[in-house]
Amino acid sequence: MRRPAVLFLAWCLLVAGASAQDARNVTEPAIPRSCAVLSANLTAVDGSKTLAAADEAKPDTERIQKALDGCPKGQSVELKPDAAHNAFLSGPLDLRAGVTLRIDAKAILFGSRNPKDYELRPGSCGIVDQRGHGCKALINGDNAAHASVMGDGTIDGRGWAKIAGKGVSWWDLAEQARAGGNQNCPRLIVVSHSDDFTLYRVTLKNSGNFHVVYSAGSGFTAWGVIIDTPKNARNTDGIDPSSATNVTITHCFIRTGDDNVAIKAGGHCSHMTITHNHFYAGHGMSIGSETNGGADTIRVSDLSIDGADNGIRIKSNSGKGGLVHDIVYSDVCIRDTRYPIYMDSDYEHYGKSGDKLPEFTGIVLRDVRVETGGRITLQGYDEKHRLGMSLENVYFDKAQDMKVLAEHADLAFGPGNVNLRPSGTDVSVKGAPVTGTPNACTDKFVPLPVR
Repeated sequence: MRRPAVLFLAWCLLVAGASAQDARNVTEPAIPRSCAVLSANLTAVDGSKTLAAADEAKPDTERIQKALDGCPKGQSVELKPDAAHNAFLSGPLDLRAGVTLRIDAKAILFGSRNPKDYELRPGSCGIVDQRGHGCKALINGDNAAHASVMGDGTIDGRGWAKIAGKGVSWWDLAEQARAGGNQNCPRLIVVSHSDDFTLYRVTLKNSGNFHVVYSAGSGFTAWGVIIDTPKNARNTDGIDPSSATNVTITHCFIRTGDDNVAIKAGGHCSHMTITHNHFYAGHGMSIGSETNGGADTIRVSDLSIDGADNGIRIKSNSGKGGLVHDIVYSDVCIRDTRYPIYMDSDYEHYGKSGDKLPEFTGIVLRDVRVETGGRITLQGYDEKHRLGMSLENVYFDKAQDMKVLAEHADLAFGPGNVNLRPSGTDVSVKGAPVTGTPNACTDKFVPLPVR
C-alpha cells in the first residue's frame, strides 16, 4: 500500500505540471505618473517613416537621458507630440532601475543612423567582421530592475535607411554577412540582469537587428506590444527571452523577418507563459537554437500563426544542444506556413559533430489545427537522444498535402482527433489516428493592428 505522503507528493507534482507557467501573478500593467514631460521638437516625414535630412543633426539623446537619470523610482519620463512636432531622435539610452520610458500615442522615437553613436569599440558598429557584437542597442537596461518601456507610441530603428557615411542600410549589412562574418547592427531594446522588466503597448518597428532581448533575469512581461518589420529583414527577431525565468508574453502582435519569439537557452530557461498572441510573417514560435542551458516548464496557448515560415519550432544541434522538456502548446491555429511543426535537432549543423547533444522530450501539442499544407519535421538527434511528443486533438485540414520527415522519435496520439500518422527511421507510434472535432480557428486570425 502506498503511503499517504507519497500519494500527496504525487498529486502535488501532477498539479504543478498541469499549471506550470510564469510563477508570478501577472496582471495588466499601469503607466506610472510622469516625473518629466519632454515635447517633440522634430517632425516625421515621408509618411512618418523618417526625418528630414536637416533634423538628423538634432538628437534628443542628451535631454532624454538626463530626464531618465533624474527621475525617481516608480515614475516615468514622458515623450509627447507637440502640435506639428511628433518625433524624437536618439542614440543609445540607458534605462534606470524603477523608471519608465513612456512614448505617448502619435509620438515616434527614431534611432540614430550614425554608427558612431552605437559603437562599443572604435569603428566597431556599421561593419561586417568576424567578431560581431560591436554595437550598443538603442535602449539598454543593465541592472535596471523594475524598469519599463510603455505607451501607445512607436520606437523605430529605421533598419531600411542608409547608415550615415555609408551607402548601405543596417539590413544591407545583414545580407552582406551571408557570405561570411557577422553584421554589427544595433538592436532595439536589450535588457539584462534586470528583474521585473515590462514592455507595455508600445509599437516597435524596423530594428537593425533583434527587437527585444531580455536575458539573465527573473520577471519579464510584454503586454500588448506590436512589432512590425518586413519579412525580408534578416535577423530581426521579435522577442527573445534568453537565460531567463518567469516570463509572460501576452496580447502581442508580431510580424518580423526572423523568429517571432525565440526562447534562447544558453542558460537555463523556465516558467514562461506565452498566451493570447498573434504572429504573422516570421520564423515562428521558437525555442533555440541555443538549448545547452536547458529549457522547461513553458506553456504556449491561444496563438495564431498566419503566413510565417515556421509555426511551432524547437531547433538545436550538437554544438549547443541540451534538454528541452515539459513544453505544452495548446489552442494553436496555423495557416499559410511552410513548416507548421518543426522539431530539428540538427539545425544548421550540416553533419558537424559536437558534444552538446540536444534532446526534446515531454513535448505536448494539444488542440492544434493546421489549415493549409506544408512540411513537418519531427527529428530526434539519435537513438538515445530522441524526440518525445504527444499529439492530442491535432488536426491537419490538408493532411494529404503534408510532407513529413520523422526520425528517432517516440510519438503518442490522443486523446482527441489526430488525422496524420507520421512514419520514418526509428519512429515509434503509440495510439492511432482517430476522427473528432478539430480546434475552432474561425475567429483566431485577425489583421495586424495599427495604432
